[in-house]
Amino acid sequence: MFKVFKNDLNSTVKEENTFEKNSWIDIVNPNKEEIQKISEVCKINSSIILQVLVEKELPRVKKFDGGILIVIDVPYMKDKSIRNKYVTYPLGIILCDSNYILTVSLVEHEFLNKFKQNKVEDFEVTERERFLMQILFNSSSAYLYTLDVLDADIKRIEKSSYHSTNNKQMLNFLNIQKSLVYFITSLKANSMVLEKLQKENVVALNKEEKILLEDAVLENKQCIESSMIFREILSSTIDAYGTIISNNLNVIMKFLTGITIVFSVPTMIASFLGMNVPLGALGESDISFILICIVSFIVSFILAMWLNKKNML
Repeated sequence: MFKVFKNDLNSTVKEENTFEKNSWIDIVNPNKEEIQKISEVCKINSSIILQVLVEKELPRVKKFDGGILIVIDVPYMKDKSIRNKYVTYPLGIILCDSNYILTVSLVEHEFLNKFKQNKVEDFEVTERERFLMQILFNSSSAYLYTLDVLDADIKRIEKSSYHSTNNKQMLNFLNIQKSLVYFITSLKANSMVLEKLQKENVVALNKEEKILLEDAVLENKQCIESSMIFREILSSTIDAYGTIISNNLNVIMKFLTGITIVFSVPTMIASFLGMNVPLGALGESDISFILICIVSFIVSFILAMWLNKKNML
């Protein structure tokens, strides 16, 4: 699937039905016919597009005959049925010498919708280098947004885990921890791409675009630091959570043991008095059953109070 976008006379981004010069082509998991069609229009080798359509493609910068390829990793919720199941997918940005800019990915990245919906300030499809810098900056912002979501979920899970005795919350913590590992690895790889764009003259940038690149570098570094802080906090939280589960189970077992001891008293009294032996006046009395129940209750109550005083109940 692919869509073509271009600015109209009012600088508003709109979807087009035909290929035009200075357009943005957003490509998501295309088939062979679409790849061939786009490569012919943009005058690039179809293998360039195919390189990005690999789930484990590494971030990099590459010059080729017909343009420049920049690959970065972007966060993506792979399985929406599992909370906090985030991974990273490669996003390829291709600056074609034929005056097209392509974004290529196996999945649809939500942060690109900001460009399509005219929510990015000073966005012009024709300003390809600035568009590239804006993509790099907003991809880092997508990490920060996702980290905020994960932080909120960590706090929510912590509140519900204080009295828990099952592994459900632990699995949620592990999903978040996996996501953070993916993020840190991808962000460090992205930082290498940003540094290469800064230090080497891969893409010709003006003063304003260089400032945008610096902002993207700072945003990426902030994402790395935030991810590492969250990972350390989460590691401590998981250790503490394991201890809490163990303590909660011990408290439950202690309570059940105390209750068993308390209720064993009436059982013992009933067993002793239920033997086939003469009980004298107690056995002939009309209120013997009531007396036995009262005595059992009193003894059980005293035992329960004693256990509670010893913090055993």
